[in-house]
Amino acid sequence: MKRTTKFFVFLLLLLAAIAAALSWHVHSKQPQRSGELILAGLQAAVTVRYDEFGVPHIEAQNEVDMYLALGYVHAQDRLFQMEMLRRLSRGELAAIFGPKLVETDRLFRTLGIRAHADAYAAREFAQIDTPAKRALMAYLDGVNQFQDSRPAPLEFDIIGIKKRPFTPADTVSIGGYLAYSFAAAFRTEPVLTQIRDQLGSDYLKIFDLAWRPDGVLRQQLRPGDWQDLGRLARLSQDALEAAGQPLFEGSNAWAVAGARTVSGKPLLAGDPHIQFATPAVWYEAHLKCPGFELYGHHQALNPLALLGHNDKFAWSLTMFQNDDVDLVAEKLNPANPNEVWHQGQWQALQSREELLEVKGAAPVKLLLRRSKHGPIINDALAGAVGETPVALWWAFLETENPVLEGFYALNRADSLAKGRAAAAQIHAPGLNLVWANAAGDIAWWAAAKLPVRPAGVNPSFILDGASSEADKLGFLPFAQNPQEENPARGYVISANHQPAGALQVPGYYNLWDRAERLDSLLRDPSIKWAAGNSKALQLDVQTGYSQRVLKPLIPLLRQVPEQGLVEEMAAWDGAYKTELRAPVLFQQFLFELARLALQDELGETVFNNLRLTRALDHALPRLMADPTSPWWDKRDTKAVETQAEIVAEAWGLSLAHLRQTFGADAKSWTWGRAHTVTHGHPLGLQKPLDRVFNVGPFAAPGSHETPNNMAARIGPAPWAVVYGPSTRRIIDLARPAESLGINPVGQSGVWGDRHYADQAQMHALGQYRNQHLAEADVATHTRSKLSLLPLR
Repeated sequence: MKRTTKFFVFLLLLLAAIAAALSWHVHSKQPQRSGELILAGLQAAVTVRYDEFGVPHIEAQNEVDMYLALGYVHAQDRLFQMEMLRRLSRGELAAIFGPKLVETDRLFRTLGIRAHADAYAAREFAQIDTPAKRALMAYLDGVNQFQDSRPAPLEFDIIGIKKRPFTPADTVSIGGYLAYSFAAAFRTEPVLTQIRDQLGSDYLKIFDLAWRPDGVLRQQLRPGDWQDLGRLARLSQDALEAAGQPLFEGSNAWAVAGARTVSGKPLLAGDPHIQFATPAVWYEAHLKCPGFELYGHHQALNPLALLGHNDKFAWSLTMFQNDDVDLVAEKLNPANPNEVWHQGQWQALQSREELLEVKGAAPVKLLLRRSKHGPIINDALAGAVGETPVALWWAFLETENPVLEGFYALNRADSLAKGRAAAAQIHAPGLNLVWANAAGDIAWWAAAKLPVRPAGVNPSFILDGASSEADKLGFLPFAQNPQEENPARGYVISANHQPAGALQVPGYYNLWDRAERLDSLLRDPSIKWAAGNSKALQLDVQTGYSQRVLKPLIPLLRQVPEQGLVEEMAAWDGAYKTELRAPVLFQQFLFELARLALQDELGETVFNNLRLTRALDHALPRLMADPTSPWWDKRDTKAVETQAEIVAEAWGLSLAHLRQTFGADAKSWTWGRAHTVTHGHPLGLQKPLDRVFNVGPFAAPGSHETPNNMAARIGPAPWAVVYGPSTRRIIDLARPAESLGINPVGQSGVWGDRHYADQAQMHALGQYRNQHLAEADVATHTRSKLSLLPLR
């Protein structure tokens, strides 16, 4: 008995010692937000005051010191995020995660982001001759000083990551990742081309794309080519999910002139829609030095705010969704597999070798090829079975793209002329800048370098590299880009919809329902805008999309069982509120309809790729409105099925799935139960680490393409929210010190820190917090002070 007692006492002491050691280990990695630290390279002392949500308010005596300090404090909150984004964009994840990330690395090496970034940095940073370059170098110095002087993040220990310096090429590489994540063409062009060339014009009608017989590939793609393209489309999505990094999807932003606001000054609101993750994509920082002040939202390894405001001006971003990527099928020389036909002659493919390090396995040697049109993306696939090289023309690789200089200027753009000039320097990815200043101006600029394609070319499809249709005739001058300055209606709005105007810019635009919902309220002259009703508009969960889909189907649904549920869905106003059941019925029914109608023609793989595109969103209302569409007939039966039969079958399958998933009691089928958001950490992809590092789940109102765009993919219930408002900001330029914002998770990416997830519940509930700008507010809300001192 005594031995048993001693053993348990020993075991308890051992467990206590282990717990204490783990606690000390975690504590040693927490950010230092008070006291004094010495940083090499500082010219004078820098003060960093942290507010109640962990936002640093940095005050320096000069710009270089300010950005050096930002790099240091950003790194101590987000170093692991910086490391992951660097490795993802440069194709270096397999070196720490092993063979399961080889496919992801192959893709990003094939895209050429790493090689392009290295060449760009070597060329542009040979001389540090501009303020923007000096800002980046100072910022990276701060990041590296933190990394060199402090314990590695917990994730570094778990994974076994070795520290190495961060460079300008890493920042450029992450910029390439952002551009890639916007590019819907990777997932859309192969699917649409396959429908066009294998099924024909009748099947293409629901996508509302011009049917051009001369646009069909003159060299027909073979089954192996289609198989490879399907794998590439899927890989382009899986690569991001496998790394647990955010995908950029869409956004809302609007600016209202002073004549339409309560305060008499312009008001700006914005909420970029980005895939949810832990840590959150944005890092907030208030920067101040003589001649400069900005409250900004920053991304990893970037000293320049992509969103920001001060007492003079404010801006937000949305994704332009312009098509700046073309897939080009090359004609291979049958006598020489290293040559393709271009401009009337056989031209040699360029090639290079890269070595891909793999943890726990031998390195993988990659042979990467390039035609005149761009990288051969088939090289991303190990064991490709196709015979046709497909090249990638991408504006990110083909333009000067002085985006660093552009955002440096935008961070200081307090006038229309300065804002316009800054926007002109952003070539890729395409962005909408929505801007306002305290002087009374409002504006929207579509920022992108828009290529001029030959007449009649539809870039929604894979282009024929053997002809001239894949050539580019130059780029439009920025003055011809869609844009508005101080329109008479008194507001500008951007919601990823296709811009109106004489210039039709090819793109993969979002549904217009979200823009129409926002515009229907903003255009009402009786409404004066202030923070309160701007919040309500950002949090609005209404859409007209469900009515557009259901209207032609209601007569058919009135012939099926469970009429009580049918009438509930028919009477639904399209509001995605957590307590409602109608959204659950609609979303499951929509998926079953799409699957029954399309999957038998496309096959499961292509159908699942189509589900990841915006093209399906646009196609479904047209399909529902056309009872004669050939999509309704099932190819694997002798009978010719009707729309009514498919609708009845989809309704039955929907109810069966909901009963199996949520139980027989239909009262429990509420949107808040079926639709939830979890902020996933890269390590949370592996059980049981998901319970440690992930944040959530939370019941989520809103849906795909409502103003509160808490979006889930078309699929079977339950629905995990994939992306949504990555922040919600409201700035009234009459009172910029009272601006509002929110972070979906928290400022810190350090597990165990009090700011790791202190805003997650607030975000889920639609709450806001103050973004402190005025000195008196900063002083009142300071919770700790860190002094950064120069090395003497």
